[in-house]
Amino acid sequence: MIVVTGAAGFIGSCLITKLNREGFKDLILVDDFSRKDRERNYSDKQYLELIDRKDFAEWLSENERMTEFVFHIGARTDTTEFDVEIFNELNLNYTKEIWDICASKAIPFVYASSAATYGMGELGFNDDHQVIYDLKPLNPYGDSKNEFDKWALNQEKQPYFWAGLKFFNVYGPNEFHKGRMASVIFHAFNQINKTNGMKLFASHNLEYKDGEQIRDFVYVKDVVNVLFFLMNHRKNNGLYNLGSGKARTFLDLTRATFNAMDREENISFIPTPEDIRDKYQYYTEANMNKLISIGYNQPFTTLEDGVEDYVKNYLIPNKTY
Repeated sequence: MIVVTGAAGFIGSCLITKLNREGFKDLILVDDFSRKDRERNYSDKQYLELIDRKDFAEWLSENERMTEFVFHIGARTDTTEFDVEIFNELNLNYTKEIWDICASKAIPFVYASSAATYGMGELGFNDDHQVIYDLKPLNPYGDSKNEFDKWALNQEKQPYFWAGLKFFNVYGPNEFHKGRMASVIFHAFNQINKTNGMKLFASHNLEYKDGEQIRDFVYVKDVVNVLFFLMNHRKNNGLYNLGSGKARTFLDLTRATFNAMDREENISFIPTPEDIRDKYQYYTEANMNKLISIGYNQPFTTLEDGVEDYVKNYLIPNKTY
């Protein structure tokens, strides 16, 4: 059996589709399944059982002999939440508990870290383990992910294979439930449909023009391809960046969305909200050399192709992946 936590969420549910299409049906889905708005993300998938996240540690301890692999994708990901205890409970301590079980029972373990650990990017975006200890995340979410990364690197007892993936700006189908935390493409699509235009954050940094803030946008289908690769690879433990390796501007992204919708471009700018202005990243780009060095050789989807697939095949017809 293969376990996927965060199964009702964005990346987790897309991973289930990937596993199903590769012939894996003996899946255990873990999440808080009380939210009915996320049910469509997993209702059409093939799996064995749904496990509430509060019961998962006990379930794993009792079923470790039948568990082949654990993908721990579930996490609290709200970068605007500043209650540290929430992140300590859901991201840090919970993940430690699952790690310890996997380590003691020799279960391979892949978990979601985040590019939020890099903070303002003062030290670059290199997934070298020595850099991890000097990073300065900008919020409790980033702190929780970086604290676990550091904890994992210091453990003598580890799963025989483990990897922590620093997701950059992931976009794609099945993110409809994420609200403010959904991708800019999702928000652009809805705003263009409603107003025939898109408002982007103006730049408050003299080094960047309006709309030329740069991010590493990575399509969720590429993300799950990497996860599947690691499930089969099972060596070279450690932390890995997971982006496209090619930074693009918000203008590029928005223009691609207008094009995919066959709409005339209409972009304007509004001030960045003051509550995030001082901690706003103007540039991120994943150094992908480490993942490539262990044998991952699939090309990453271009922004234009990813946006077109997302808009035309999922957003317009209102379909999940």
